[in-house]
Amino acid sequence: KFWEVIADEHGMTYEGVYKGDTDLQLERINVYYTEATGGKFVPRCILVDLEPGTMDAIRASNIGSLFRPDNFIFGSSGAGNNWAKGHYTDGAEIIDNVMDVVRKEAE
Repeated sequence: KFWEVIADEHGMTYEGVYKGDTDLQLERINVYYTEATGGKFVPRCILVDLEPGTMDAIRASNIGSLFRPDNFIFGSSGAGNNWAKGHYTDGAEIIDNVMDVVRKEAE
């Protein structure tokens, strides 16, 4: 729901194309979006979850095409509400990948 509201406030379509009607919408667009090739805007976010099903649901939603595919990071199975499994085993396996994507987004 968050990205739907932000897209609406900034005059963005769910494909990342600006269709707004005022310059005010573009004034602070770089807070939430990065301009990609072809004038398309992509959200400045990284989607992380240990369960791949949540990422599949976002990709299949009406805003799924808005996100950069490289910024979806997920494990092979969920932690099953087990904090230790998420922190020490499954989460530890993807942390390097998460940090690489964070560095790339920050640059």
